[in-house]
Amino acid sequence: MSFDNPALQFDEQRLAKRSLLEDQGVPLYPPTFKRTHTIADIREAFDSATHDPSPEQVKTAGRIYIVRDHGKTFFCDLGDESGRIQLYIRKDSLPEGKFAVFKSGVERGDIVGVTGRVFRTKVGEITLWVDDFELLTKALCSLPEKFHGLTNLEKRYRQRYLDLIVNEESRETFRTRSRILSELRNNLISRGFLEFETPTLQPIYGGANARPFTTYHNYLEQKLYMRIAPELYLKRLVVGGFEKVFEIAKNFRNEDIDTSHNPEFSMVEIYQAYADYRDMMSLTEEIISGIVKEVTGGYEVTYEGQTLNFSSPWNSMPMDEAVKTIGGVDIFEYTLEELKEKGQTLGVEGIEAVCSHREALPLFFETLVEEKLIQPTFIIDFPIENSPLAKVHREKQGYVERFELFIAGMELANGFSELNDPLDQLERFEAQEEKRRLGDEEAQMHDYDFVNALGYGMPPTGGVGIGIDRLVMLSTSNTSIKEVILFPSMRREVTSDEEESVTGKDNQ
Repeated sequence: MSFDNPALQFDEQRLAKRSLLEDQGVPLYPPTFKRTHTIADIREAFDSATHDPSPEQVKTAGRIYIVRDHGKTFFCDLGDESGRIQLYIRKDSLPEGKFAVFKSGVERGDIVGVTGRVFRTKVGEITLWVDDFELLTKALCSLPEKFHGLTNLEKRYRQRYLDLIVNEESRETFRTRSRILSELRNNLISRGFLEFETPTLQPIYGGANARPFTTYHNYLEQKLYMRIAPELYLKRLVVGGFEKVFEIAKNFRNEDIDTSHNPEFSMVEIYQAYADYRDMMSLTEEIISGIVKEVTGGYEVTYEGQTLNFSSPWNSMPMDEAVKTIGGVDIFEYTLEELKEKGQTLGVEGIEAVCSHREALPLFFETLVEEKLIQPTFIIDFPIENSPLAKVHREKQGYVERFELFIAGMELANGFSELNDPLDQLERFEAQEEKRRLGDEEAQMHDYDFVNALGYGMPPTGGVGIGIDRLVMLSTSNTSIKEVILFPSMRREVTSDEEESVTGKDNQ
């Protein structure tokens, strides 16, 4: 067996100790260990422990985080998912030979099972007097320096398992993420929504303006796409008669990576028959504020030094008004050419290609307004040109009934009164196809089957998608999306051997 691969991080001294233990006949990876207590259970059950060891023995297990060798005794910190506890190990308290095994072979990072009695030290610390132990897992890789944990960001993201071992803050973040998912699911189910699963591999992608990941199915002999959104499939379910549906979905968009974007991300999409975008705004506010209250204990969260207040009611503002009052530009005061010049001066990306004032509106909004929306704010009434799946506004010509929710300068939710007119949808898809023909890689594909579904009749429907990763960011005060995704997308590491192979150095 070779350990020469530079990707392996096995420690030579640990390998030597493993060999020594094997020679002594010590089991290194036994199949199970029956615990009577977790560490939290011990702390709760023996809260009134005295200096005398308890008559009752307990069995617990976990990873050794700290080892303090005092010759004929050891003090160790043992940790499991529920917490940590001190171990007291004496040579004359263990079965014959066991102390030598511990002294020569067990070290920080190893996983052990212990049997012992609980007492309280003179300084008041709950401690387990160890009567016996079993080595359950011999760790071959060394943990980071014990006082500062793992601080290298790239290593934390690439080796999340190591980050979770040594950084309690990371474990707490992902506990909170799990709680948010449970609360989200339970909230919707309690409102009568049904959870469904729709295809991840799709012959036609849709539901958002984004570039997809592409693959090929050998048996079907056709190109398939990783979904960018579950929207069009969930709306097919509404056509089929399910009136309240949702999906907690993994979506995939072939886009840049930054502090608020990851190519693989999580969201929940929700659709309700006989509702409109105002209803979905109310639902979104109730769900998010309720989740924040549940996981943080209140409605206020500190994020990047600012206090975010999630209590109702939230602000609401039309997009054109936001650009005028917050961005300081009334785009309709300019001719189109003057507006393009103004946009170029302000650094508005993509302004050169717009064909109307309404098309320019979202670009000015992104540049001048978005990052200034700190408190929860609904931006409503979007131009029809960039909203191909939303219903025409009942009062404002040229606009649709759409909203986006912004918090701390980030978009957190996007919802519509859903377009259910099949002829209007057909025309919108054709306009998107023209954009694709002219080079817009994010324009949506023409989905004729979805148009046919609408032809069978979809009731008035409201829909919303909520970004789960960003909600976790806000709830845990993390400013990078990589902190709340267990295994974020990263450029693959290339070892020196692989690099030589790629460059041809090994053939020279």
